[in-house]
Amino acid sequence: MTYDLATGRLARRGLLESQALQQAQAVLDAAKAAGIETLRVLFVDQHGILRGKTLVADAFAGLFRTGLNMPSTLLLKDTSHRTAFGVWEGEQGGDVEGFVPMRGAGDVLLVPRPETFRVLPWSSHSAWILCDPVQNDGSAISFSSTQVLRHAIGSLDAQGLEAVFGLEVEFQIFERLDPALDHWQGSMPGAPVATRNLTQGHQFLTESRYSDCEAVLDDIRRNAQGLGLQLRSVEIEMGPSQFEFTFAPLPALEQADAMVMFRTMVKEVCARAGLHASFMAKPRLENAMANGWHLHQSLVERSSGRNLFEPAADGSLSAQASGWIAGLLNHAAECSLMIAPTVNSYKRYLPYQLAPDRIQWGQDNRGAMLRALMQPNDAASRIENRAPDSSANPYYAIAAQILAGSAGMAAGLQAPAPTTSPYGAGAERLPRSLGQALEGFSSSELFASSLGAEFVSYLTQLKRFEWNRYLNTVSEWEQAEYFNLF
Repeated sequence: MTYDLATGRLARRGLLESQALQQAQAVLDAAKAAGIETLRVLFVDQHGILRGKTLVADAFAGLFRTGLNMPSTLLLKDTSHRTAFGVWEGEQGGDVEGFVPMRGAGDVLLVPRPETFRVLPWSSHSAWILCDPVQNDGSAISFSSTQVLRHAIGSLDAQGLEAVFGLEVEFQIFERLDPALDHWQGSMPGAPVATRNLTQGHQFLTESRYSDCEAVLDDIRRNAQGLGLQLRSVEIEMGPSQFEFTFAPLPALEQADAMVMFRTMVKEVCARAGLHASFMAKPRLENAMANGWHLHQSLVERSSGRNLFEPAADGSLSAQASGWIAGLLNHAAECSLMIAPTVNSYKRYLPYQLAPDRIQWGQDNRGAMLRALMQPNDAASRIENRAPDSSANPYYAIAAQILAGSAGMAAGLQAPAPTTSPYGAGAERLPRSLGQALEGFSSSELFASSLGAEFVSYLTQLKRFEWNRYLNTVSEWEQAEYFNLF
């Protein structure tokens, strides 16, 4: 069947080029053949959360002709779903420069990415498609997740290079005891659900714990594979009810897409089974371990396919690996907001917890921020950044790796000596709070020059809104410390 997509608004404006139009035609044919009834039209917001609308079958073709309008305020929300910018105050409202739809809470336009179409294995009558949000005139939104990552990728592409990323994703699955649906619990944010563990006690790689949870882990694995995700392993992690899934290396944009698909799938599949999956960095639950998101990264020369991080025969670092490590270290404080984006993220940076707390690198050292896994003649040589956590927006986090690593190479920097005491005194500390991370990011020359002052201003205001809400909240610690004493 022919859908005449080439005459639509997206094609006329050059927002869907000929290859994308051919892919769109194939998507529509596949959706019809599979009997898809609903299409979830989604984009990745500033927190790495999928948001969007659901179309019925008769409207599928229209998506590829004209796109889909979406409220611009979805790009302005903090983690509580509050709008962090003044959309009604005009010039005085903390505007985002150049973002026209902001005033009056106007619309943005979603442009579908046909290559991301997926039939949902857990809901076979429905499918996903990811989109790029743009302004209604077709101009880019400088702070949209995909735009930020594409900008970073472009800086390498111009040099004939490609960054490749592998993922280790830690998270917990709990039995849901109370879904927190009472009216008083419908706040912003909603009350946390009540849970209990699926497994008892700490459990690192314990076979019997895998057997205990095999049914739910099989369900997640099969759905991940059904989405076409490049899954490598399913593992029992350290803490009670904690698990880790690892993924084969992929180019940056594909891996960011995979991460948001995986995280969303896990939460949806678990919720359907009466379970609660959490990727929160450090849940406030007794004996719960923190969740890291370890980003393995290497650099490939496109013309030869050579891994430029592979060391010399004597084990010495290549110039590219040395510069990349130095760049990640030099810009670690600036990058923190993009890899550890929440108030809670900084509760994870504690010594002797298999998470870093200092800005260092080491040879195969799990306590260091950067763990070098590089051997002569090993095409899989790579650098693992252990500072990100599983709540990060993967597009922002991966972009930060590319830009910081590239800056180190471009400046001809050399990595310092590796550490053997990752928690020892002397090394600079990672930020200890979201407030400190905001200070580093807001004054970053790297991100102002590479991603633009608009992006720095946008993300700073968005996260400062969240940080100020936290500072204005009286904590349980304060109540316990002072209520009886004074």
